[in-house]
Formats: sequence, structure tokens, C-alpha cells
Amino acid sequence: MSETEARKLTPEEIKQVKALGCLQDKRYADIFNVRVITRNGRITAQEHRVIADAAEKFGSGVVTMTVRLTLEIQGVKYDDIPALREYLSQHGLETGGTGAKVRPVVSCKGTTCQYGLIDTYDLSEKIHKEFYEGYHDVKLPHKFKIAVGGCPNNCVKPDLNDLGVIGQRIPVVDLEKCRGCKKCQVELNCPIKVAKVVDGKVFIDPAQCNHCGRCKGKCLFNAISYENGYKIYIGGRWGKKTAMGKPLSKIFTTEDEVMEVVEKAICLFRDEGIQGERFADTVNRLGMEYVEQKLLGE
Repeated sequence: MSETEARKLTPEEIKQVKALGCLQDKRYADIFNVRVITRNGRITAQEHRVIADAAEKFGSGVVTMTVRLTLEIQGVKYDDIPALREYLSQHGLETGGTGAKVRPVVSCKGTTCQYGLIDTYDLSEKIHKEFYEGYHDVKLPHKFKIAVGGCPNNCVKPDLNDLGVIGQRIPVVDLEKCRGCKKCQVELNCPIKVAKVVDGKVFIDPAQCNHCGRCKGKCLFNAISYENGYKIYIGGRWGKKTAMGKPLSKIFTTEDEVMEVVEKAICLFRDEGIQGERFADTVNRLGMEYVEQKLLGE
């Protein structure tokens, strides 16, 4: 359809459907790409079929994937948006993922990956239900993006999100068991070359270790035990302006602790953020010391 044949939409009409996850194709006046929420990039085979059918019924037959793992049905006419959303709703699917609110959560494969240290699907599903769905009507100063990574490989870039969670496996050395092997298997298997044998004992600099856990099971004398946990970064962002997230000083040990910090961060942004600023700007303006006190305090 040419631009002249398309029905001219008002800015208010475009804004209303954008809030529903329908983004205008800039080439046309009344054609939209509609985002379907996938719950952390994971959907069933049947849901795939429903989305494919919807793309053929109401769109151009093309489905694309966004960088945050939602699916977009391409080429939907403005007048067909209600019917498309109703069709998806009948099969348990919804559109959305836009606006100044908590955005759909992104996670990696977690424990289904050889390097995964935490169940990212379980945690991200809880965050999705509690804060994407539960806080759907909570207006924030800007969008708020959350990512959950299973290990320090950072595949989903948790430290470049407004809030990111990274699985941790923290080594604890028992010096009495360490025999200072000439070919220390912990040292040889450390991917970032932090573990070293110093003065006859293995030393893992806690300031340099990224807690990937790749040395687990390598020591022949069981000189190292491990504590699992979650590292939280706040104030990351990418786009026209980027910022590396800042880690909180505490390593958290339970999902409940993580959920509490996520809630505090969102509420802090809601209450003390300035309209139009990202959480990274809020953290910089208020100061990391103040923000950490708010997130870790009672």
C-alpha cells in the first residue's frame, strides 16, 4: 500500500497502540510491527505456531526477533491490531514491552548451559511475574530493563542493564589442604589467570576473581570449596549513551534477597528519579553510596 492510499493516523492513535507494543513502520502511515512477549525468550512450540499463524492472518507473514528476545509480527495494519491482539490473547499470548515502565526480563540459558551457575529461567520468571506483570501500571521516569545471566560470561550483558543479576561461584581456599603442587590444576584451569601458587600455596585474589567457578573439581586434594550466589549490577545502559553498571558490594545468597533488591531499585527509581532520566543517571545524581544504602538497608 502506498503512503497516499493509507489512512492518516493521528499522533494520539499512534501513541495509544505504541503503549500496547505496536511500533509504527516508518515507511507507511498505518502499518505496525507488533511485539509479542516471550517470557525471557522462551516460548513453547505451540506458541511458535500461534505466532506464525497470526503473522500470516494479520501481518506480512514475517516474524523478527528483537535484541531483548521478544518476537515482532511485521506488517500489521492499524485496523487489524485489535483482532490480532484478541487472537493472541485466546492462546495465552500478549503484546507489550514498551513505555516508561519495567520492560520484559531477559535471561540466558542458565543451568542448561555448561557454564551456568544459577537457574536463570526460574529467577527471571519470578522477576517477570512480580515486576513486569505485577508492576505493569507503575509509571516510572523512564524504561527499566532487567537481565539475568547465569555466569560471568555475561552473554546477555547484565551489567549493561538498569539492573542485572549474574550467577556466582565463589572459591574458598583451605590452606591446610593445599599442597602447593608444581602444576597446580586450579592455576592451570583459571580462564582469567587469577589463581596463582604463591609461597607454596594457591592464592586467588578476591578483587580479581570473577567467580566463574571454572576451577571447581580441579584440585586433586579438595583444597577449595565453593559458595554459590548472585552479583547485582545497577545503573547500566546501552544505546546512544552507554554506561557500565556498578556492582553492589554484597554477594547475595538467595533468590528472595535478589527479589527484594529488585523491588527496592524499582521503587527508588519511581520515587527519586526525575522524569526522562534513566536509572544510570539517577544513580550518578544521587551517588552510589546513597543508592547502595537504600538498596541494602532495611
